[in-house]
Amino acid sequence: MSQHTQLQAADGHKFDAYIAQPTGEPKAGVVVLQEIFGVNAHIRSVADRFARAGYLTIAPALFDRAQRDVEMAYGPDEGKQGMQIVQRIPLDQTLADIAAAIQYLREHGARKVGVIGFCWGGTLAWVSNTRLHPDATVSYYPGGIQNYIQEKSTCPAIFHFGLQDNHIPQTVVEQVRHEYPGFSAFTYDAGHGFNCDARASYNEVSAKLAQQRTLAHFDEFLVAPR
Repeated sequence: MSQHTQLQAADGHKFDAYIAQPTGEPKAGVVVLQEIFGVNAHIRSVADRFARAGYLTIAPALFDRAQRDVEMAYGPDEGKQGMQIVQRIPLDQTLADIAAAIQYLREHGARKVGVIGFCWGGTLAWVSNTRLHPDATVSYYPGGIQNYIQEKSTCPAIFHFGLQDNHIPQTVVEQVRHEYPGFSAFTYDAGHGFNCDARASYNEVSAKLAQQRTLAHFDEFLVAPR
């Protein structure tokens, strides 16, 4: 079952969030962080997928601070528009919204919470790891992560990169591996956005393998007794 709700950040900002609920009691919570195209049909489908796996899942509308109801397709013009919106929102405000999403899950039955993000959201998932203290994070093709590469992690993380990603050079992948040798930085024979079935770069084989590794990561650190 899915629904929309309104969250409130610590600074008083109110914003939309998409919630996907599992059948029965949730085994943990997952925050899904959007790409630069808003909480569109693909991001909602990702949230639904985690709900089917037993996780109470929420996808906060991180663009609401600058422009509400953003839901774009995957074209070059939309990409430029999305980047312009990102540049209008200070990072600390975005993190405040993510913190509110984490808190919502903890207040609604999730004993532990993971954060997963894609592209811009992938970098935000990593910064959430270093600054917001979730219980596990996953970053898919996190563009710009090199700007935060030396921050100290607070929980287990894994990363997914495409070997043919024109936006993220392999030197960045090696930086991640060098700085965090205890975390897995997986690479795939795919390009940027390979997880998104609404993109031309979608790679089904890589997407399924990355999803398996992601669920194993969350099941280990969010569900298994520790």
